[in-house]
Amino acid sequence: MGTPVTESKVQRVERLKRERNPWDILPDLFRYAETGFASIPEDDLNLRFRWWGLYTQGDGKGALGGAVPHFMVRIRIPNGLLRSHQLRAIADLAERHARGVGDVTVRQNFQLHWVQIESVPDLFLGLFRVGLTTIGACGDVTRNIVGCPLAGVDAEELCDASPVLFEANRMLAGNPEFNNLPRKYKIGITGCRLWCSYPEINDIGLTAIERPGSAAEAGEVGFSLRVGGGLSTHPHFGVRLPAFVRRSQSLAVIKAVSQIFRDSAALRESREKARLKFLFLNHGWTAERFLEELERRMGFALDPDVPEAPPHDVYRDHVGIHGQKQDGLYYAGFAILRGRMDAGEMRAVADLADRYGDGSIRTTNMQNIVIVNIPASRIDALARDAEARGFRLRGSPFWRGTIACTGSEFCKLAITETKGFARWLVEELEERVPEFDANLKLHITGCPNDCGQHWIADVGLQGAKAKVNGQMTDAYDIFLGGGLGAQQRFARRVNARVAAGEVPDALARLARTYLRERAGGETFQAFCQRRNDAELRAVLLGTAAC
Repeated sequence: MGTPVTESKVQRVERLKRERNPWDILPDLFRYAETGFASIPEDDLNLRFRWWGLYTQGDGKGALGGAVPHFMVRIRIPNGLLRSHQLRAIADLAERHARGVGDVTVRQNFQLHWVQIESVPDLFLGLFRVGLTTIGACGDVTRNIVGCPLAGVDAEELCDASPVLFEANRMLAGNPEFNNLPRKYKIGITGCRLWCSYPEINDIGLTAIERPGSAAEAGEVGFSLRVGGGLSTHPHFGVRLPAFVRRSQSLAVIKAVSQIFRDSAALRESREKARLKFLFLNHGWTAERFLEELERRMGFALDPDVPEAPPHDVYRDHVGIHGQKQDGLYYAGFAILRGRMDAGEMRAVADLADRYGDGSIRTTNMQNIVIVNIPASRIDALARDAEARGFRLRGSPFWRGTIACTGSEFCKLAITETKGFARWLVEELEERVPEFDANLKLHITGCPNDCGQHWIADVGLQGAKAKVNGQMTDAYDIFLGGGLGAQQRFARRVNARVAAGEVPDALARLARTYLRERAGGETFQAFCQRRNDAELRAVLLGTAAC
């Protein structure tokens, strides 16, 4: 007899995806709700459930622990566009099935925890009734497509790109033609000038750009195209292709890029190297080769690109009260620290949207909430009402600039707890450095997978462990000087690992040093760039000479 062939991890996953479309298991999901958690086959539990936005939840110990018979449920919210009745529905479902809490994510989703399999039918049907779904929120498919939360109302936008985004969502989400991609697949489409959809770190990034006219032809707003962006353990900024994408061509472009990704055998050889970016990182692809293959699949050529001016790396959070493009209307953006909201806060936002606006609500990539279409006559009353309910229309740089991933509270991959730590850290920094007055992006991620996006932050904290007094404790490796847009660069690991309890001291020292030594209007990122790792590490660890 021959030696039995053992399947590798990637071979097994690819076989299971081929054997059955995970989007076909909805009847089984409802049946498992009747037969119980123990009846769920492993192939469904640990793989196919993800296509329906379901992950098994960790036991609170992160990577050092195990799973519990509860689920994280991720709700897909394309472009972050919600209505008040939809947010109330999420609040009601969170209260019934998720211990009354939900999180806004960095992809404009809402995420619930503590959901039992018995609750899934009621939760899914409750979402379906108000036009929401979890389909494709996880798994090897197109994740929630992100866009500017101010699409259609931003006074400075080049175009409202949300119709393109929603057409792309209809084309890809739930479509069996794209149910089996090599790995997760992320798209951002925006018509704004701030690039708040983060095109630099998406697999596809479409950003509006204006092509000047000529004597023979009128000017036109179309899109720049980037492909292959992503973070995690191998960060890679999206590669801009030398092409101008007309609005009428955008869906064909998105479909063809998706086909290139889907059909790549090279990206199905390793789960750890299966994202689109690895065509550039490992397989020798260039912008020119990608464009050639893209045009071959579409059957037509794109026009040459036009010069672009990436935005300065400012906050992309839309916090505060600002005028819209519509005369007499305003939007109000609330800074939701670490994206966490209880059911009462969700209902309060829905009430504010109805009372002062037209019920329109938006979620942002920085885990915040925006209410739009507020008449000028109601703005002052909204501000007073929101403040009385505990919502911040302003915030310290620490409060406004902080985001955090799920962390070990619920995630099985996390090394550290992040949500509670983020709130404590912000409060400590506000108390210790109240005079801090610069923009600061403070991103906290519980593991190297970087759901908290530490690579693109001014200060990035990556979860780790350290021994303190003979005991292992949560700690963070500190990264400094990341940015996007015109200041695009990944944050540097400065070889400073700090116990979680000492992080406020370390960052307060760094903040004070910046305030004391900055040159003119120098940004925090620029300050970090002109200091070497040893100097920054000495400040963080308290060993710098006074």
